[in-house]
Amino acid sequence: METNLPAPRLSNSSKYILRVLKEFKVATIEKIKLETGLSRRGIMYSLRELRESGFIFVQVCLNDSRRRFYCYSLQNNI
Repeated sequence: METNLPAPRLSNSSKYILRVLKEFKVATIEKIKLETGLSRRGIMYSLRELRESGFIFVQVCLNDSRRRFYCYSLQNNI
């Protein structure tokens, strides 16, 4: 059964990062940068875009509040 909901428009870098997060499920910015080769600024923009679209969520490290873990949201399978 198909729905007529519009697909969110994501940039190519966001789609690439989403593909990496699907593979790893959880990653830090350093891991994403190592895997994709994208700049930190581009990664931060894409992560914000993915978070606002509901494809990922951010979890803060309890030991070090400066670290963030970016997690693929299983609710939005695309």
